[in-house]
Amino acid sequence: MAEPGGARPVTVTDVQQLVRRKDEIEAQIKACYELLERQKGVGMHEPLVDAEGFPRNDIDLYQVRTARHNIICLQNDHKALMKQVEEALHQLHAREKEKQARDEAEALAEAMSQNQSLPQPFAKVNAVTPGSPASVSGLQVDDEIVEFGSVNVNNFQNLQNIATVVQHSEGRPLSVTVIRGGRRVHVGLTPKRWAGKGLLGCNIIPLQR
Repeated sequence: MAEPGGARPVTVTDVQQLVRRKDEIEAQIKACYELLERQKGVGMHEPLVDAEGFPRNDIDLYQVRTARHNIICLQNDHKALMKQVEEALHQLHAREKEKQARDEAEALAEAMSQNQSLPQPFAKVNAVTPGSPASVSGLQVDDEIVEFGSVNVNNFQNLQNIATVVQHSEGRPLSVTVIRGGRRVHVGLTPKRWAGKGLLGCNIIPLQR
């Protein structure tokens, strides 16, 4: 999905770079305020002349004026950057929703068009934690697994086979095929760190056949 003007789509890396730049600007603003604080606590609006209208000689006027000017410029930069971050996040979210809808449509078309006998499952999902990578991917309790990455009924020996695939696929999408309600369903599952234990957030048990 090209962005307006033919520019390339925004990526997560782009957003991370914008956030780093935001953090840098915030650090610079903080440093300028600290400089003002060291100058007798002069802020952004305290007068730089004494009661008689003469320039104050108890502070470094050049430093104060420079710091104030820098703060104004940096705050403007910060405001513009925050708008960029917001727009980039919006684009990412919209694209993710579009991809999810497309994936669901493809999965539905696959399920409706299949007329071959269902493959034999070798394992079953018996628990999925809400908010986990497994839950986000659409994996459900009672899904019977027929393919988990490179693992299938022909090479499955024990759950360690699945654990190995998961460990080697952290941060990368895995193709998982399950039987759900008598139909074959494809799920894109990305093992990754989350608030709970493990990289999936689901429990899988082998099927005794």
